[in-house]
Amino acid sequence: MQSLILQLAGLGYGGDYNPEQWSPEVWREDVALMREAGVNLVTVGVFSWAFLEPAPGRYEFGWLDEVMDLLADHGIFVDLATGTASPPPWFSHAHPESLPVDADGRRLWYGSRQAFCPSSPVYRQAAAALVEQLATRYADHPALALWHVHNEYGCHNPRCYCDVSAAAFRTWLRRRYGSLDDLNRAWGTAFWSQRYTAWEQILPPRATPTFPNPTQLLDFQRFCSDELLECYRLERDILRRITPDVPVTTNLMAASTWELDYWAWGRELDVVSNDHYLWAADPHNHIGLSLAADLTRSLAGGRPWLLMEHSTSAVNWQPRNVAKKPGQARRNSLTHIARGADGALFFQWRASAAGAEKFHSGMVPHAGTDSKIWREVVRLGSDLRSLAEVAGSTVEADVAILLDYSSIWAQEQDSHPSRDMTAVEEIRAWHRTLWRAGITADFAHPGGDLSRYRLVLAPALYLLSAEHAAALASYVHEGGSLVVGPFSGIADENDHIWLGGYPGALRDLLGVRVEEFFPLLEGETIPLSNGATGRIWSELGRATDAEVLATFASGPVAGSPALTRKQHGSGTAWYVATRFDDDDLGKLLSQVTEAAGVRPTVEAPAGVEAVRRRHPDGRTYLFLINHTDDDVTISVEGKDLLTGRTIASPLRLPAGDVAVLQQ
Repeated sequence: MQSLILQLAGLGYGGDYNPEQWSPEVWREDVALMREAGVNLVTVGVFSWAFLEPAPGRYEFGWLDEVMDLLADHGIFVDLATGTASPPPWFSHAHPESLPVDADGRRLWYGSRQAFCPSSPVYRQAAAALVEQLATRYADHPALALWHVHNEYGCHNPRCYCDVSAAAFRTWLRRRYGSLDDLNRAWGTAFWSQRYTAWEQILPPRATPTFPNPTQLLDFQRFCSDELLECYRLERDILRRITPDVPVTTNLMAASTWELDYWAWGRELDVVSNDHYLWAADPHNHIGLSLAADLTRSLAGGRPWLLMEHSTSAVNWQPRNVAKKPGQARRNSLTHIARGADGALFFQWRASAAGAEKFHSGMVPHAGTDSKIWREVVRLGSDLRSLAEVAGSTVEADVAILLDYSSIWAQEQDSHPSRDMTAVEEIRAWHRTLWRAGITADFAHPGGDLSRYRLVLAPALYLLSAEHAAALASYVHEGGSLVVGPFSGIADENDHIWLGGYPGALRDLLGVRVEEFFPLLEGETIPLSNGATGRIWSELGRATDAEVLATFASGPVAGSPALTRKQHGSGTAWYVATRFDDDDLGKLLSQVTEAAGVRPTVEAPAGVEAVRRRHPDGRTYLFLINHTDDDVTISVEGKDLLTGRTIASPLRLPAGDVAVLQQ
């Protein structure tokens, strides 16, 4: 099967390469070490604008020519970055109007990175001019395999509140609503005397005395995502015009940021790529890694994707930057591969000697090649060469978790019934529960095609349009199983409450009518009649035509349904009116998955991750990753591509080890 990047015979391996930080003598050492490690793809030029254009309109490519030629001579392909994530000081000094402004009106100055307003026309013009020069010069270079636009859009400047952004926001609103009357209706401006009588009166949601207009906040978030996407499209379209056969990407931050609507972004990328870093203080960070990989695969429409950045060991930006234990970087990389990545790249190749990221680990650490990190880098390169045939295969999943960025943004605003009813943490909890059960899940938009899934979960879907509610009802009617969490279906796409009783747009599908929310105080719990314990949330309501499986057992909502099930057409719709801890959620999802005919990938001990990729010719690749400190045995057989051994059941998998069985 064709690899994700045409020039690569198998999986991609490498990282961000920043030769401008080093002398040409080090460059020659670098390419020799890359060959030793099995590196076949490096990202070059991410933060090189000041070197490529040291003065307005004066371009210097000699150093990059030498680097590109050197890499090509050693059989290493390049993901060439456009450098536009960090305008040079000369640009920002000459154009202070291009700098971003926060909600309090403070201008943020240059001296770090991403110091620009996404709506700034002067920034966009300068970025486009640089991209035109790069594409023209390197269009036919033998090392060029992929274009890397910008870097981590919105990482540090997801929103700008300056006057330029205000004007762009008004233009965006005119396109969305057409008239002030329609905007006023959508924004509910009859409340608090907010009615607008001229477009010029509309501003970004800058700091105000109290709660701002919720729909204004929501639309501004949508606008900001669209403005950054427009910056990407501007560069991408130049690259496609000059180099139509070279794919284009930008590195997303799926599961690290929720500021951008990545469903829209995924449709615009030739190759979907992602950056992921473990949060050291999170005891579930290896499960969070799997969530990031599952989400990235879903943004790619199920196709293979590229892990553009992760770390060989510690990062530099957390309160306590913990080094990775021996073997952990290998497990991390192979987990991404298991869940659909066709390459694993690191930030960065050589650890920097100066700058804000000097304590961020690299493939070549400060200690050099006589180090744990380098030995693991070389071993991982060998592993990925052994897995070359996996490239192009796809991941199997029978379950989808619904995720809508607009719904997340709306749900996590202020002035709601409980600050504890956050969306992202509940989505993580439901994914974590499936992970522990050995079940692989995709993510899906509520308006997407769900027909291929046996089971769809909606842990937190506060915002739901009539169209998407109808799509979910159709999915269930045609035989699907749907599980809906509390505080879902409450408001429409403009954040207006669906009247007549909660859960609003899903009330008839679920067969439940809730009349009032009873959020719990911090640390408070509520018993359920089935022995489970509710957290954070309870509801006063009744079942209209659903089967009640459990009720709240005490307090003002005693007797109200806490867990229901309703047959709808050929399918089943479940409703959960509270939040559970991991154990009770596990019991619920075990019941639900069994009823839906969803099974684990394989029966494996707790803490062993099992994911399957499938080749179109029928071959499958079973990834088994032991995250525990104990050796385990698993009843599986096949050829282990990492060792070359043929495994007759059972497989003994040592603590912290990985096996990839061709079956």
